[in-house]
Amino acid sequence: MRNADFPSPFRGEGLGEGREDPLEEILFQLTLDGVPSSPKKILFRGEGTGGIASYAAGWMAGKGMDVIVLDGANRFNPYIASSFARKALISPEEILKRIRIARAFTCYQMATLMGERLPSLLKEERATVPTKKPWVILLGPITTFLDEDVSEREIRPLFERSLQKMEEMALRGIPFFLFQPSVPSDSRRAYLTKRLSHFSDLVWRVCLEDGGPQVFLEKGLTVNISLNPKHEIRNSKQILMIKAQKSELIPKNVLEI
Repeated sequence: MRNADFPSPFRGEGLGEGREDPLEEILFQLTLDGVPSSPKKILFRGEGTGGIASYAAGWMAGKGMDVIVLDGANRFNPYIASSFARKALISPEEILKRIRIARAFTCYQMATLMGERLPSLLKEERATVPTKKPWVILLGPITTFLDEDVSEREIRPLFERSLQKMEEMALRGIPFFLFQPSVPSDSRRAYLTKRLSHFSDLVWRVCLEDGGPQVFLEKGLTVNISLNPKHEIRNSKQILMIKAQKSELIPKNVLEI
């Protein structure tokens, strides 16, 4: 394993010369239009996923995509999302107005967001721009289901119904990015991480190291998608180094739903 020699999207410091940010290269490949075999359920799991999710939302919005964020981990950072504006030479407001956010604090709320609110939001988007599908980011799809005050008898079917709703939407062409913070290995619900990985088409594992979070491919890419002529995505190494940032403030431009 080697350190990624690419510029970091948050540090602003070059770790290499003449190369684009690797996270942006991944996002570019995975959001290409007209690729029917491209993954529709893409999972990043591990530490630093809140920052990665926030930056991914900003990158997508900066490319003119509409983004719906369902945050069950309370880790979405709009300041990181809007940081892409400087690189894209557009205003932060232009990015943030394309991002719609809904938050869930219990597993029941998350199940409702997935089963009722998200389909409603997608219908609204289709009515407004019928030719474009918004991207959906789920931040902490497991987190609210870790509440041990809720019985196992309720958690399993509730979680499976949420996955089923997601699968139905993915089959209709709705693309999902899933970002799940680490689940303690001694948690009684650790099996949910394995279930989510099995459910996903593509899985990246995020590891914290001295230089910052690094991401490694665990599953997927049966099709030949490459980062560029010099860097193919394979089943082991790559990708990014990010400095996580935290903020409790929400800019007024972010649309809470």
